[in-house]
Amino acid sequence: MSTTIDHSKRRALGKGLESLLPRATPPTPAPVAPPPPAPAQESGKPREIAVELIDKNPFQTRSHFDEQQLAELAASIAATGVVQPVVVRPLPNGRFQLIAGERRWLASQKAGKSVIPAILRQVSDEQAMEMTIVENLQRADLNPIEQARAYDRLSRDFKMTQEQMAQRTGKDRASVSNFLRLLKLPIEVQVQVEKAELSFGHARTLLALESPEAILKAAKKVTALSMSVRQTESYVQGLLNPEKKKDGEGKHDPPLDPNVKEAQDKLQRSLGLKVRIEDKNGRGRVVIEYARLEDFDALMEAITGR
Repeated sequence: MSTTIDHSKRRALGKGLESLLPRATPPTPAPVAPPPPAPAQESGKPREIAVELIDKNPFQTRSHFDEQQLAELAASIAATGVVQPVVVRPLPNGRFQLIAGERRWLASQKAGKSVIPAILRQVSDEQAMEMTIVENLQRADLNPIEQARAYDRLSRDFKMTQEQMAQRTGKDRASVSNFLRLLKLPIEVQVQVEKAELSFGHARTLLALESPEAILKAAKKVTALSMSVRQTESYVQGLLNPEKKKDGEGKHDPPLDPNVKEAQDKLQRSLGLKVRIEDKNGRGRVVIEYARLEDFDALMEAITGR
């Protein structure tokens, strides 16, 4: 006897518990927050960044920008754009901070540019400061006092020796020492050097004098008479050796060999101290005089590199 199967009933019975219990509504998934924007990746290729999103470099050692040169650069940028990208680092607030290229950034603003090509660097505060100072020291348009302050910051903030600073900036160690010694000048004389009223050579020569008062007095006379560096050297030597000016003294001294005199002058300019070379037929001695312990310490560092 054949049995007919009711497929509709089988389908109904097949529902089982599902037909007896209400279907649970699956919970609505919580909205997923969009992933945070990926941090700006360092790249050797420049990217366009809005000028208004870039903040001034707080580690900048340059204290003065020539307005005429800045205007000329702005005119060039308006005509041809920025040739060399600036260097920036990303900040947590989505802005950027300058590391190098402040003149180009300022000139771009003057030129009405909305964006500027920039290379990103992921660096710490310390690295950014070092990069800024070293980049500035490699430029030729820093005045001597700005260079001196930059070297001083490398010494104080990064504990660099003069030898290390020389290696980082491509300068010789004696130059580093001479720039640092400029900070021993009275502030009034430092200002004169910044304003180009006195040159680096003038300033270094004046350091041979014993006291800040003597340096300040001599600097005023040098600028008033528009003395050359050579004239300043003779003037300072006269102040250091007033006995030579007295009648009857020194007139019987044998003339100094021109080569010896040139070497003596070169040493005095390099060290900023009174130097006397006593030579006789290729033998003799070099006498270096100092008036303060600071001068002696600077001399030791210049000779030993420590």
